[in-house]
Amino acid sequence: QVQLVESGGGLVQTGGSLRLSCVASGRTWTSYSMGWFRQAPGEEREFVAGITWSGGSTYYADSVKGRFTISRDNAKNTAYLQMNSLSPEDTAVYYCAGHRAAGIATMARYYDYWGQGTQVTVSS
Repeated sequence: QVQLVESGGGLVQTGGSLRLSCVASGRTWTSYSMGWFRQAPGEEREFVAGITWSGGSTYYADSVKGRFTISRDNAKNTAYLQMNSLSPEDTAVYYCAGHRAAGIATMARYYDYWGQGTQVTVSS
């Protein structure tokens, strides 16, 4: 069993930055690859970024490539999403999720555990 808690969301102006954190509890944290997803009002939940259990491989949605960076610190049971050059199109609730497999999954249905989400709002 893994519990995930996100933090770090908030209101930021266009061009600003935020860093989201996802703290995991549970003994098998390091067995999970991690993903960040987001969901805007009226939209489906979409994949943003993923990272393998070791942190050795990452993958990004085209919409955030070059602006967002996913990382993890297994000693702190924490995953991060550094978001730079934010635009109003990035406004959404951001979720971290755990996928009990070696590879990175881009589809939400493959993830086993989810956090409660943190709101990110980018003003124009």
